[in-house]
Amino acid sequence: MTQYNFSAGPAMLPNDVLRQAQEEMLDWHGTGMSVMEMSHRGKDYQSIAKQAEADLREIMAIPDHYKVLFLQGGASSQFAMVPMNLFCTRKILHADYINTGIWSAKAIQEATKYGEVNIAASSESSQFTTIPAYDTWQLRKNSAYVHYTPNETIGGVEFQSIPETGDVPLVADMSSTILSRPIDVSKFGLIYAGAQKNIGPAGLTLVIIREDLIGDAMIDTPTMFNYAIHAKTNSMYNTPATYAWYLSGLVFQWIKEKGGLTAMSTLNETKATKLYQAIDQSDFYSSPVDKNYRSWMNIPFHLADKNLDPHFLERAEQAGLFNLKGYRSVGGMRASIYNAMPESGVDALITFMQDFEKTQA
Repeated sequence: MTQYNFSAGPAMLPNDVLRQAQEEMLDWHGTGMSVMEMSHRGKDYQSIAKQAEADLREIMAIPDHYKVLFLQGGASSQFAMVPMNLFCTRKILHADYINTGIWSAKAIQEATKYGEVNIAASSESSQFTTIPAYDTWQLRKNSAYVHYTPNETIGGVEFQSIPETGDVPLVADMSSTILSRPIDVSKFGLIYAGAQKNIGPAGLTLVIIREDLIGDAMIDTPTMFNYAIHAKTNSMYNTPATYAWYLSGLVFQWIKEKGGLTAMSTLNETKATKLYQAIDQSDFYSSPVDKNYRSWMNIPFHLADKNLDPHFLERAEQAGLFNLKGYRSVGGMRASIYNAMPESGVDALITFMQDFEKTQA
């Protein structure tokens, strides 16, 4: 029986990547070493790191005046690093934040420790089931930056376009949507993302930052939280998450082999459309999210009778479908269908859902 992992993160990795890592586990390219054993400053590992960055720059079409940093600490550390670095670089101690869910709220809470935060728009009144209409946003022309979360992993709400912020740098937490489709990196001042969804295993955090936003962090910023330090040392001020970096590089190569981000976009839209259609065509299942802002990556849904939730999850695991339980504050179910989830996995879930519904009739 084929098994599928619908976890929101750490999420499934492409089988091809795992097989290659398995083959190279004990001896990477005749070195006699596992990548986990290599010095991060040695020529062998340096070649791995440089190739990974080159491949990422290619598939995302990252302009030359952006730095790519491979850091640690997860996106949660970026909640602090962004204001620590950008408030002073811009000589402005206030920023605009868009609140569309739990991860937006966490970023807001952290930023208030370092400067003034203006919540320019919020969908809290709708229980984070939609995106605030753009014409209601109260953005300030002299803000240090505008921060938003393009895809809320927990609520399953996703922006369908990139907000226009004029001359104010746009900052995005792309942890759960990066690499799912092509984006215009030049529209952003800074992009950050935890790796454990579409990039690679947990332990690595990706930052893509415009060079003019680097170099003037708050005076009491810890060294490890200063973008300038990491940019100057090519993300090797300290020992990086070497194996996670290596595996992410394999994922970048896999994306290239599959046709790049355009191919990923086509596949992801197809998978999401199929699953939403199955939900909408049933009276037994329902989606809480505004149809105009449904996520491609994280699809929450509810059963008509929540008392059936435990039985649904038990039966799903018996059918080889794992980690479908919704986030504790939301309840219900959630299917995370990142790049590595094949279309066959979504088809298997839909078939199971239809069969389970029939047993309850």
